[in-house]
Amino acid sequence: MKVAYFDCFAGIAGDMTVAALIELGLPLEVLRRELAGLPFSGYTLESRKVERHGVAGTSFKVTLTEADQPHRHYSGIAKMIEESGLKPRVKELAQRIFSRLAEAEAAVHGVPLERVHFHEVGAVDSIVDIVGTAIGLDHLGVEAVYASGLPYGRGVVQTAHGRLPVPAPATAKLMEGIPLTADIGEGERVTPTGAAIIAALADGFGPPPPMTPLGTGYGAGEKDFPELPNLLRVLLGDSAEAKGHQEVLVVETHIDDMNPEIFGFVMERLLEAGALDVAFSPLQMKKNRPATRLTVIADPADLEKLSAIVLSESTAIGLRYYPARRITAARSLETRETTLGEVAVKVLETGRVTPEYDSCRTIALEKGIPLIEVYRTVERECGQA
Repeated sequence: MKVAYFDCFAGIAGDMTVAALIELGLPLEVLRRELAGLPFSGYTLESRKVERHGVAGTSFKVTLTEADQPHRHYSGIAKMIEESGLKPRVKELAQRIFSRLAEAEAAVHGVPLERVHFHEVGAVDSIVDIVGTAIGLDHLGVEAVYASGLPYGRGVVQTAHGRLPVPAPATAKLMEGIPLTADIGEGERVTPTGAAIIAALADGFGPPPPMTPLGTGYGAGEKDFPELPNLLRVLLGDSAEAKGHQEVLVVETHIDDMNPEIFGFVMERLLEAGALDVAFSPLQMKKNRPATRLTVIADPADLEKLSAIVLSESTAIGLRYYPARRITAARSLETRETTLGEVAVKVLETGRVTPEYDSCRTIALEKGIPLIEVYRTVERECGQA
């Protein structure tokens, strides 16, 4: 299984992310071709080799050829991506990033999600950065993303809302739950787009996970700072965990006093935050009360984050956790062509091919056919790898 580790020692921005993925093997022509699936134009793409503090890297720049670009609402961007010609997995990754960004903007401005109005982030270059990141991860076959902590930065930044403190309010909201690194000086080190990429995609934070490195990409930011080279380092590798044993934590609690409607929301929050698996099972507690056991399989680095969600989003007043080991079969995510169109599938090392739910769900809704029929078609036409 391929993984990407984002070493954000100097921060992260959308253009830095795309640049690092280009260094790792994403051809600029592939990026141009895939982005052509979006219904807008008026821009050109450029990448070039640069140097920051003696370290070679790649910069990525979007140049507008039509200066009058509209500001866009989240609902319009989501609809544009969903109706585009992008691959199903690219759509899913891009939607996850924009969704986290919209949630942060909604919280900061105190408006409903559907009324979120993007300014800088609604511009063409930011859409290209986010969708380009999704295209790059898909092209490189990355199945899991991990990241270091993020630098907070200091000072002020000029935005469409005027001068705001660094990090900008939406960026600060997105950084909640992400470890912070030591102060590295003045300046905006993490942009809203960069924070959204990490918040939406990172499966864990801390040092690199067990992996065999395959390549390193350095994405350069436009600015340079005196303290550190303004570079994002992305390490691409094969996960050692996918080929053997993996250390995990089992987190459990028993709940006998919560509205059953809330359980689904708790599961969604845990999975969004990086839980490896979440399950509910019935049991009888003291005084013969019917109850539910909540079980979370977690990466040890995510214990505090996931525990906080359990204790805040449910009626649980405590939980227990213990170490365990698991074995997972090596697998890869691929896109296959079927009579229903392109479908994302998981290919196991045994050769078995299993449809991806989100991809099949999208097809079922778009074509108005039962989801089970989509599954049967994909399984019949894809078969063995």
